Amino acid sequence: MTTEAGRGQEAMKVSDYPTAIQHLTAALRTSKSPLWLIQRSTAYQRTGQHDLSLIDADNALLASMDRGKRDLIATSYFRRAVALHGLGRFGDARLCLTWCHKRNDKEKGLTIWMAKVKGDYEKAGGDDAECNKTTVKEVPDKPEEVTADVAPKEEEKAPVAKKAPAVAVTPVAQNPTPKEKIRTEWYQSTATVTIEVFAKGVPKENAEVKIEEGSLDVSFPIASSDSTYDYTLSPLFSKIDASKSTFRITPHKIEIVLHKSLPGLKWSSLEGTEPIPSTTTEEPAAKIPDAVLKADKAPSYPTSSKSGPKNWDTVLQDEKEDEGEEVDDFFKKLYKNADPDTRRAMMKSYQESNGTSLSTVWSDVGSKTFETTPPDGMEAKKWNS
Repeated sequence: MTTEAGRGQEAMKVSDYPTAIQHLTAALRTSKSPLWLIQRSTAYQRTGQHDLSLIDADNALLASMDRGKRDLIATSYFRRAVALHGLGRFGDARLCLTWCHKRNDKEKGLTIWMAKVKGDYEKAGGDDAECNKTTVKEVPDKPEEVTADVAPKEEEKAPVAKKAPAVAVTPVAQNPTPKEKIRTEWYQSTATVTIEVFAKGVPKENAEVKIEEGSLDVSFPIASSDSTYDYTLSPLFSKIDASKSTFRITPHKIEIVLHKSLPGLKWSSLEGTEPIPSTTTEEPAAKIPDAVLKADKAPSYPTSSKSGPKNWDTVLQDEKEDEGEEVDDFFKKLYKNADPDTRRAMMKSYQESNGTSLSTVWSDVGSKTFETTPPDGMEAKKWNS
């Protein structure tokens, strides 16, 4: 037998939100389930009834806390944020998303809504805008309950918004934030860590943001006090990919996005305790095998040739004269200027083939085993041990 809650959920699936509100309201008369409150909050929000959506989200949060439902606590904060955004309270919405992120950084839709609210927050004027002031409480007071199956009338479902006349907006110069009032916030996803330095009027031409694998340095002058603001994290909690990390300076803040070298690792703080060595330093050159460098006397190999073992110096003498470069110099230069993979390829091919092959392409060498392949007319033999 289908319950009222079940009918409400089926109506949600087909986007019949007025019907969903009616069935969920009937179900909530029997039990104040936080899940049903969250679902009805969603239905109210999608019919444009943001005030009722907020009431249900607040009640869902209180009910989830009473029952210890951690996942529903995070979802309740998310629904509060969406409802507050619909009411034009961008500062409160932003704060609720932060509380949601602390409890479940993988909440469905969280990343998209954080970006959306952040964009609207900045467009509204940043910290000075009235709609960005924060008054919301992390644990709300007990709100009134929605007992009627309120649904918008058919003619009210899609009100036509009137366009306001276009008004030219003149950019207002931002007064620099005093040094003592500059604050920072951070949050993370599976792949990135975002740090925000909230400071107005940062001079782009004089600001310095230095991102390295194990550290971050931010510095810019404060015009109003002839002082400098410095923000340093060293070492970071974990290694980052400096080449992918970015920053941008807006009229209200500096936003820095660090790309984790280990995606999926959850940072418990911004700073760590162990130094992070840089991998950009030049690696010491590997010792070149004597057999490669000593071209003055190349090895002789066992052979069935009637003329006996071949001396490769003699065989290659004509070629050396044509090239105008000693084999010794050639191998030294080739090995010295090669990247690590090329060096590995040279070492592996030369050693495994007993000096009869030399390859510089690691993608071909890595999974291949080299056999001893002397020139035509010669035969390789193993020395008796």
